[in-house]
This record gives sequence, structure tokens and C-alpha cells, in this order.
Amino acid sequence: MAKLGGAAALFLALFLAIDPVTPAIILIVLLAALPASGLAPRALLTRAAPLALAAASIALFNMLFGDGGIAGGIAVGLRLLAIGVAGLLSLATIDPTDLADALIEHVGAPPRFAIGTLAAFRLLPIFAHEWQTIGLARRARGIDESSLGDRLRGFAERTLALLVGAIRRAARLATAMDARGFDSGLPRTCARPRALRAGDRAWLACAILLASGATAVSVALGTWRFVLGQ
Repeated sequence: MAKLGGAAALFLALFLAIDPVTPAIILIVLLAALPASGLAPRALLTRAAPLALAAASIALFNMLFGDGGIAGGIAVGLRLLAIGVAGLLSLATIDPTDLADALIEHVGAPPRFAIGTLAAFRLLPIFAHEWQTIGLARRARGIDESSLGDRLRGFAERTLALLVGAIRRAARLATAMDARGFDSGLPRTCARPRALRAGDRAWLACAILLASGATAVSVALGTWRFVLGQ
């Protein structure tokens, strides 16, 4: 919960402002704090590569066709990249079981919602494997995806196949969970109670300090702009 709360504080600062200074400061500090997050630099680079490509594309589009010019495009690109990195550092380092326990113990979420969240987290690696399996099956049927156009058309077809498989898997999982009494409505206790420690509070305080500090520096430099004030 401390990780999610810290990410929410950074999201709020990034959503409210459109300027290059605020996301640049947050991004630099997040990258500097990467060793403390427990996520390997290679893993972050691999997961953030599509996000960086999308941010660069949106930034270029805003530079060419937006009202803000080069500065506005850079601000939008940095903003999207900072939001993505903050989300990756918070979600990629959270154990799904710990998340479900924390939702019930500290947030007071219904057990059905918390356990459903746990099941969704557990299914993410399976979806990645199924995506590769669908690609291998298409290649075995002789479907060529060597060119960019074929890959784009194949992406839509593979996405539809993955969606259909996900719906079927979710229906089977929901039936299995109901059969095991997850929707019985009986009171549940926490098998692994975890109190908020001083380190958790310090992590949350550092995130709030980073969000407010980056905003304060941007305001002092005169670059801060409210997202609805354009």
C-alpha cells in the first residue's frame, strides 16, 4: 500500500501539470532510486521500451502539430514516460499475495475484490505465454508476418484470440473460486497480518516530498502550467 500510495502521489503531480521540469525531476529521482526498488535495470529497460517508444511518438506528434511546439512536445513525452516508470516501479515490485493481503487488511476491501485482484495478477504471465503461443500457431498455419503491414494486421487478430481466451479462462476461474467458497460471504481473517512499518511510512513520505518538491521547483522557475489552464 505504501508503494501504491507513493505512486498515486507522483501520478497526481504529473497529471496536474504540463511542463518539462516536473516530470524531468521525478524521472531523474526515480531512476536514481532504482537500486532501492529491487527491480533490475535490465528488467526496467525491457518493460519500459514500448512505453518510451510511445512517449517519443506522442512527443513528436505534439511538436509537429501541437500548439506548444518543441517545448510542449518534450513536456508531454517526459510526462508520459515519468508516469509509466512510476507505475512500473510500484507494480512490478509488488508480490500479488502481499497486495491482496494489504487490500483486505489496510484498505478494508471486500475479500472477493482482493482475491480477484490476486487472480488477475497471477494471470498476467500466462497471457504473455499465450501471446507467444498464438504467434507460433499462426506461423505453423503458414501465416506470414514478415512485413510491417502483416504484423499490424496480425496484431489485431492475435489480440482478438487472446481476448477470447482470456474471457474463457476468467469464466472457468470464477466458477472454480465459487466452488471453493470464495463468494460465501463468511467473515475472513488475515493469515499473514502485516503492520505498516516505519520504512513504509518513510517511502510514502519520500514520494509525497518528491511530488511536492518537483512541483515547487517548477513553480519557482515559472514553467509550471495547470493541465486545464491551456
